[in-house]
Amino acid sequence: MPKLTSSVDRGSAAFAQNKAFMEALIEEFRGYEAKVRENSESKRGKFEKRGQLLPRDRVSLLLDRGSPFMEISTLAGLKMHDDDGKKNVAGGGSIAGIGYVAGKRCLVVATDSAIKGGSISPMGLKKTLRLQEIAKKQKLPIVALTESAGANLMYQSELFVEGGRAFANQARMSAAGIPQVTVVHGSSTAGGAYMPGLSDYTVVVRGKSKIFLAGPPLLKAATGEIATDEELGGAELHYNTAGTAEYLAEDDAHGVETAREIVDHLPWDAPVEAEGGKQPFYDATDLLGIVPEDAKKPYDVREIIARITDGSDFLDFKKEFGGATVCGHARIDGQTVGILGNNGPIDPQGAVKAAQFIQLCCQSNTPLLFLMNTTGYLVGRDAETGGIVKHGSKMIQAVANATVPKVTIVVGGAWGAGNYGMCGRGFDPDFIFSWPSAKVGVMGPEQAATVMKIITEEKFAKMGQEIPDGMTDQMAQKIVDQMSPETTALFATARLWDDGIIDPRDTRRVVSLALSVCADARKRQLNPTAFGVARG
Repeated sequence: MPKLTSSVDRGSAAFAQNKAFMEALIEEFRGYEAKVRENSESKRGKFEKRGQLLPRDRVSLLLDRGSPFMEISTLAGLKMHDDDGKKNVAGGGSIAGIGYVAGKRCLVVATDSAIKGGSISPMGLKKTLRLQEIAKKQKLPIVALTESAGANLMYQSELFVEGGRAFANQARMSAAGIPQVTVVHGSSTAGGAYMPGLSDYTVVVRGKSKIFLAGPPLLKAATGEIATDEELGGAELHYNTAGTAEYLAEDDAHGVETAREIVDHLPWDAPVEAEGGKQPFYDATDLLGIVPEDAKKPYDVREIIARITDGSDFLDFKKEFGGATVCGHARIDGQTVGILGNNGPIDPQGAVKAAQFIQLCCQSNTPLLFLMNTTGYLVGRDAETGGIVKHGSKMIQAVANATVPKVTIVVGGAWGAGNYGMCGRGFDPDFIFSWPSAKVGVMGPEQAATVMKIITEEKFAKMGQEIPDGMTDQMAQKIVDQMSPETTALFATARLWDDGIIDPRDTRRVVSLALSVCADARKRQLNPTAFGVARG
């Protein structure tokens, strides 16, 4: 396979400027992630006094030592609802990702009860639904470490109806043959009681677990009945009498170890690991300086490809036809992959080329990797007469109906319909991650401001009126000021438009793991039943 040749000048002023820009963006999103950890860590004394482990320590104990863990949606809900982006950064109220438990790849999720008691926010619920979607599609067992105050009642109108979907998903995954193991470390109240109830295996912790539809205060208010936590829904009641739990643990650590033993005894194939391949010829550190700070300055996406593919090899597909749309074959950690990238707007030739390439990858069962950075589909008289709508629709048809795994990395611009054609969130990629330089929106703020300016000028002209001095400039600036913060990677990841922001240097590792998870899912045969597993 041909090896790519790089023209990146690491000693140039432009490279240094781009690198400094990217490093600042990385520092910003890592800073928010650190605040989530600090927020949780601040309750360590309280947890130790209760004889409990912090949620992140529970996760560390659950995962195989030294194994990779791909955390997902670390900044869900950033600056939304009760998350102020300052001291109360919550990460969606959970720690979640794909990792190894007893040698088996699992979807791991732990409610972060050190932050607002693990109560569920609207974006926390959305994160849960996305995690369930991943587990179902990739056929991953779920191990949940739960301790939650339940739904945040301040946002009940945004939680109640969609919250039911989480329970329906649990029931359907059980019926599909996907095991769900839950350790109840503390309270699991009201709707939260159904989480262990709908799990296939439930572990409770003596003196700590509390599972009931109505806690003592609500019970007294509703019926007048008086009961203690333990009498109403303690661990021993659910283990010895009610039969909700299959296993009784003595403390948090024992509960986690029990979960590991359950997974160990599941007749579940070990993951099919990537065979491994030659390291890229070029250093991944260069990725920090390749993407210009000024989005209007071009760069060649092959410079990125050269730093993530085995041996920096890449077989270009129709290189000179629709050249702004780059397509080609490569390997990442020994895994074959078809790569699509952007060197500019998608023109009619680029669109039909991409559609053909995607269909060929489906024919050969080759996964797709999208490296997105586009202003969208080309506009203008020539593009329209050249059939950009027709040909762009072919590309969108191909992406929407592709039968192979799809992984998307949003590198830079993800504007307009280009976001769709390059497999944005709306087109259900198996995994989608963003570089901190990503920009997502219908169009750029400046372009939107200019469009509205022109429309306003034409409106006044039709009415035969003069536009007040400075009116359109003020309107344009207001649009730019409003839209600019709404196009950033942080804004997008808060709303789960991706599965998280990654350091560009981690791109090869993240893509390799995502491809491996998808390959494993395609090979696994489940044993579905008519209904989910019901307890006696």
